[in-house]
Amino acid sequence: METLPRETIVDVLENKLREEILAGNHPAGSYLPPERELADGYGVTRTTLKHAFGRLVQSGLLETRHGVGTRVRDFVRFGGADLLPMLVRHSPDWLGEIFEVRRGIGALIAERAAMKATPAQRGELRSLLAAVGEAEDGGAAQLADIEVHRALARATGNRVYTLLTNTLFNAYVPMRAHLVAPFEDPRVAHARLEPVVSAVDAGDAKAAKEAADAYLAATERIMLDALGIA
Repeated sequence: METLPRETIVDVLENKLREEILAGNHPAGSYLPPERELADGYGVTRTTLKHAFGRLVQSGLLETRHGVGTRVRDFVRFGGADLLPMLVRHSPDWLGEIFEVRRGIGALIAERAAMKATPAQRGELRSLLAAVGEAEDGGAAQLADIEVHRALARATGNRVYTLLTNTLFNAYVPMRAHLVAPFEDPRVAHARLEPVVSAVDAGDAKAAKEAADAYLAATERIMLDALGIA
């Protein structure tokens, strides 16, 4: 095990241990080596190691029992959505499940936004939509599209939808460069998204939900085809 850099050492060690657990180097149910052995191997103090363990316990990856040791937990059963970005890096198979959630939540958000959006929020959505079509390339259009969806979540008036949207996009970021296909032509991307914003702007909840479902299904299929995932 290599010695870790000293700056932000707890963050670095936490990420290192999380990566090793998610990669399967420490299977669920197994015990980590004794603290002194791990600390020496990583070139850190036991206090630093305990701080990193504490964070991983909070995220559902570890459990520590006094006098017994530190055991790896089943992260699928006990982990949180904050693990998704790293899980996607380890296995793109997670994308299909993320897209399934994205589609269900996205349609619901559009429906609620149509019911709750203020005039100012509707104006913001129109402006952000225009930025998609005016983007200079696919990458910029992709980022502009993300801002439209963040604004839709805010327009629901429910902060939990905003946090869920942020979580899903955080999971998407590690693969973003590989998921640009639906946005390569910004004008087409704009046309694809426009029915969603128009329905929200009109306050038509049913149409907004249907348009969002169609939009998310279409972009999902394009992305998965680009990745060669059936």
